[in-house]
Amino acid sequence: MLDYSHNAWLVAASLAVSLMAGFTGLYLTHGASQLDSQRRKLVVALAAVILGGGIWSMHFVAMLGLQLPILFYYDALITLISALVAILMVGLALLLLHFRPRTPQIMIGSGVIVGLGIVVMHYIGMAGMQLCRPVYNALDVVLATLASVILSVAAIWVAYGNRTQRNILLGTVCFGLAVFTMHFVATGLTDFVASDSAGGAGPALDNQVLAMGVTVSVFLICGAFLLTGISFIEPKETPAPERPAEPAALRAGVPFEREGQTFFAESNRIAAIRAEGHYTVLYLDAEKLFCPWSITEAESRLEPDGFLRAHRSYLVNPKHVSSFERHKDNGTCYFDGVDALTKVPVSRSRLTDIREALGL
Repeated sequence: MLDYSHNAWLVAASLAVSLMAGFTGLYLTHGASQLDSQRRKLVVALAAVILGGGIWSMHFVAMLGLQLPILFYYDALITLISALVAILMVGLALLLLHFRPRTPQIMIGSGVIVGLGIVVMHYIGMAGMQLCRPVYNALDVVLATLASVILSVAAIWVAYGNRTQRNILLGTVCFGLAVFTMHFVATGLTDFVASDSAGGAGPALDNQVLAMGVTVSVFLICGAFLLTGISFIEPKETPAPERPAEPAALRAGVPFEREGQTFFAESNRIAAIRAEGHYTVLYLDAEKLFCPWSITEAESRLEPDGFLRAHRSYLVNPKHVSSFERHKDNGTCYFDGVDALTKVPVSRSRLTDIREALGL
């Protein structure tokens, strides 16, 4: 086994690269779901290149800081494959997040894909080492994968749970730590041995040539980081006050998503709305429809249309209530004409408002 150490400056630089790439990719997709399909695909592709390229760049900045007592180099083809795999897997996660309803299952699945992309990129990159062979076992891979997946899921959950600037910054930290932690956990569990085998699938890539390629990649990431960062910190113009009687969202209807597209339902056709994490479900006739609004946003937007909070998880449209039952200290609204929903509980604190709306 060979003794090895790390250059502290390059370790710090690798963390900075992963953070810059994470911020750029996550902020670049901010608002992408409101774009048309073609522009959304372009934004997702650019973000995938930046995030995947950031994973690759972080890895090889850290590997340039790996100090071994022997000279070694990389197979150029395997090194290229490691970059492309990272970009493709991150791209798949972003496609799910921006072309499918952003349910908790989709967000967790996307985080798992990103975490696995980091792991796969790392071990493919390590497999490209020539004249020096990394040695690890299945348990080492499992531990590194757990670290990567858990932090990647946290990054996606935070950054996409609520697309505010604060959430994007917290998601950036989680993403940067996911890439950084996975690399050094995996490297810390890896031993290196000298190898006489110098054959590879592609041409040789020594550290000097690799350093130039990584430098160009990091330069592009830094440039993209500056371009996105300037819009992140620029002062926001104070919007002109809107007339609450005619909000644009209500003129269009209540949004719901189906098969990657956004449609709008007339509010008077909706019987009730149920909270589902950061989102809501609309009950309309026999259908249950995924809505990107939170229950709080739905309540504020639909209050002029007569919707009332019956429970912390439900809004009801009194026009669709067919009957009401009073219990000891709460109640139940029934919907005979709504196949997707038969009844909604009414909490004690909301009982008076519901009864007044129903004329009781």
